[in-house]
Amino acid sequence: MMDSSRRRKNNYISLVLLLCLIILLLAGCWDRTEVNDLAIILATGVDVSKKEAIELSVQVFIPKPAEGGQQEGVSSGTNSSQTLVRSAEGVTIADAMSRLQEKLTRRIFWGQNEVLVIGEKLAKRGIEDQIDFWMRHSEPRERADVFVSMDSAKEVLESMPELERDSAKQLRKLVDSQIGVKVTVKDLSEMLSGEAGAAVIPWVAKLSPSNLGVNKGKNIPFIQGAAVLRGDKMVGWLSDKETRGILWPRNEMKSGIITIRTNGETGYVSLNLLRSNNQLMPKIMNGKWSIRVKTDADLEVIQNTSNLSLLHSKSLKEVERKVVQEIEDREKLALSKTQEKLNADIFGFAEAFQRKYPRIWRRKSSEWKEIFPKVDITFETKVNIIRTGLENEEARKGGEEK
Repeated sequence: MMDSSRRRKNNYISLVLLLCLIILLLAGCWDRTEVNDLAIILATGVDVSKKEAIELSVQVFIPKPAEGGQQEGVSSGTNSSQTLVRSAEGVTIADAMSRLQEKLTRRIFWGQNEVLVIGEKLAKRGIEDQIDFWMRHSEPRERADVFVSMDSAKEVLESMPELERDSAKQLRKLVDSQIGVKVTVKDLSEMLSGEAGAAVIPWVAKLSPSNLGVNKGKNIPFIQGAAVLRGDKMVGWLSDKETRGILWPRNEMKSGIITIRTNGETGYVSLNLLRSNNQLMPKIMNGKWSIRVKTDADLEVIQNTSNLSLLHSKSLKEVERKVVQEIEDREKLALSKTQEKLNADIFGFAEAFQRKYPRIWRRKSSEWKEIFPKVDITFETKVNIIRTGLENEEARKGGEEK
């Protein structure tokens, strides 16, 4: 009986000692950082300064108490900007970052940074060092969206959008619309280190002045096409139409409106893209390299101002034929510029050949810059209009008097 009591007592003491040890190992709040002690970065811009140094600009969030009944993104009649922009120069982006910290009373916090804007001058000089820093540093987000700007990156951060809270949110909303290309820092790093060594990045065009309210006269950012990089240097840019053409081979065309006009018709038919699937079919035969771009797309008619009745199979086939032609024309437009003029494989052709012909690719990969401009490209496009909508044929023909 005594042994049993002693064992229970020893077990109890052991349990107490174990709990004390666990308490000592628990993390406390001794190293906490208050939000009020942080400079929260929303966007970053990198430029070449007048002294040919690296100029780092950051868009810092300014916390403000919410006004009663005021919703985010709705102007109250006064300048409701909640950001400020600060810059510093250095011989490297890391050096500029340390100098930037000297200008801010709060510790820089990169965890909310979702936008990286690179000035055109720096993009043409080369961005390898900047992307390398971004991937190495533990704080900046690899999922931040990347842009190249015609104006300086600092000017883009300082711009005032009309509907969104700041330029960072404006740019994110634009690329999330899936109308153009969307590239993160991680995507860019993978493209530059890939077999092709080329990349495409959304292009922020010349800033345009706003005409609305308190922002009147202030610049607003918008995206117009894409910048093309070969190696880590910008070699050209694509227009909006050319950019939409590269989305099909890259299998990134998720939404969009296609408007066509058939032969002999004065009106137009507009169709909304519902789904698309794209494949690259590479082939090497007798030393000749070729690739087939295979596209399957489902669309719906959203407007018909022509006299065509899409209830008739002949008219429907004619519209599908014109849509196929429109898609392939867009692809050819983008391909002709990137293949013949820029010699930049931004479509993933190199990876497609490497996957199908690994042995040949190991021997020929160093010659890709000479091979790519000569690759024969063909198209196999299949379009299916699955919804034509209701239509009033009498109204389309002008109706009849009764």
